[in-house]
Amino acid sequence: MCKAVRARMRKLVCRVRGARRDAGMVTSEYAMGIVAAVAFAVVLYKVVTSGQVSAELQAIVKRALDARM
Repeated sequence: MCKAVRARMRKLVCRVRGARRDAGMVTSEYAMGIVAAVAFAVVLYKVVTSGQVSAELQAIVKRALDARM
């Protein structure tokens, strides 16, 4: 019986360790995620502040403010 309990405990510990291995990101993955997020933010900022998009956004806001209620 003691051997059976040890075997079950060993299995359980191995399963927990295996699940914990892939539980989160490591530092390098966080760094790559941050770099990707910053790059996306820069591209989005450039698109939104470009002349054509800026003019369209201003036109949308102007139409919304001039709308009759």
